[in-house]
Amino acid sequence: MTSAPQIRIPATYMRGGTSKGVFFRLDDLPEPCQVPGPDRDRLFLRVIGSPDPYAKHTDGMGGATSSTSKCVILSKSAHAGHDVDYLYGQVAIDSAFVDWSGNCGNLSTAAGAFALHAGLVDPARIPENGVCTVRIWQANIGKTIIAHVPVTNGQVQETGAFELDGVTFPAAEIVLEFLDPADEGEDGGGAMFPTGSLVDELAVPEALVPGGHLQATLINAGIPTIFVNAADIGYTGTELQGAINGDAQALARFEALRAIGALRMGLIKDVAEAPRRQHTPKIAFVAPPADHVVSSGKAIRAGDVDLLVRALSMGKLHHAMMGTAAVAIATAAAVPGTLVNLAAGGGERTAVRFGHPSGTLRVGAEAKQVDGQWTVTKAVMSRSARILMEGWVRVPADSF
Repeated sequence: MTSAPQIRIPATYMRGGTSKGVFFRLDDLPEPCQVPGPDRDRLFLRVIGSPDPYAKHTDGMGGATSSTSKCVILSKSAHAGHDVDYLYGQVAIDSAFVDWSGNCGNLSTAAGAFALHAGLVDPARIPENGVCTVRIWQANIGKTIIAHVPVTNGQVQETGAFELDGVTFPAAEIVLEFLDPADEGEDGGGAMFPTGSLVDELAVPEALVPGGHLQATLINAGIPTIFVNAADIGYTGTELQGAINGDAQALARFEALRAIGALRMGLIKDVAEAPRRQHTPKIAFVAPPADHVVSSGKAIRAGDVDLLVRALSMGKLHHAMMGTAAVAIATAAAVPGTLVNLAAGGGERTAVRFGHPSGTLRVGAEAKQVDGQWTVTKAVMSRSARILMEGWVRVPADSF
C-alpha cells in the first residue's frame, strides 16, 4: 500500500494579542482550498491537529486551547477603501468542525502586521519610519478594522516596551479601531441589542439557576455576547481558569446557559444547534471591582479596575480576554443600564479598565442613541503581535 506524501504550504505562525494562529496568503493555499468548503475545512483541521481525542494537538500546530486553535487567510482586498480581506477560522479541538461565524479580535492585530509582512499593502503607503494605517475588511462579519502598525526602516516593528497582561514578554504596541462593530449583519440579528432590551430576563431550568430566571445583557458588538452577573450564578468575578475549567458540571451549565441565550438572540433556532456553533455567542460574567490575585500571582486592587469580567470561549474559561469580547465589554459599558455598565458603577462612560484572569485591560467605545436605538461608532484597544515562525506547514497530501 502506498501512503500519500506530505505537501508543504507557505505559512506564518503568529501571536496576536493573547492568541496564536497559522496565517496563510489566500494564493498560497492549494487550489481546492482557495474557496470556502469542505476541502478548506479539512486542511485547517489537519494543520491544527483536530479532532484530537487526547486534547493535546500533538500532531498539529494547535495548542489545544481556544486561544491557539486558529487559522487565518489574508488576501488583497476586493472591497474599496481597504488594503486586505481577513478571514478567520476557529478550529474545534475535539470535533471535525471549523467555525466561521465570528472574528478573532486578538488575531486582528496580527492580521494588520501580517498584511505588511506578506506584501499585501501598497508599498507607497508604508512609511520608512512611523505608523502604517492598515484598513482591514473582516470577511467573517463584514466589518472594517483599522490597525495602526508601527514601522521601522520600512519593516514592521515587533519589539518594544508595550506590556499586555496575558502575554509573557513586552512588544510593540498596535492600536486597533473596530469601526461600527455592532450589528453583525443577518447573523447578528440586525441590532446591537437584538431583543430591543438592555437587560433581558431569561427563563432557565431551576437546575441551572435557582428560581428559574436569569438577568442577561445580550449584545452584538465585536462578537455576539451574553453577559450575566457573577453573583447570580454563584461566582465573584475573581475566578481563575482552574475554578471553572476543572469543574465539568460548571462547564456544562455555562454551555446550557449559552445555548439559551443564543436562542433568545436569534442566532440559533433550537438549543440543539448550539454545539455546532461553538465560537458564537460568547458567555461572560461580570462583577464590581474587588481585590484579587491573577494567574501570574500579581495582586490587583479594587481601585485598579472599573469592573471584573470572566469570559468563556469554545466551552472553557479564557485565560485572559478575547479581543472581540473586549469590544463587546467596551460597548456595553458605554451604554447606561446594561449589566456591564452597572457593574462598572453606572452612568455615561467612554472607556473602562476591566479585570480578567491574567490582569487588566483598558478599552474604549463611542456609543450614542439614534432614534431611540443604541449604536456604536467604534471601539478602540491596544494589542501587540509578532511572528513566531515562518516557512511552510506540512500536511499529508490526502488531508483534503
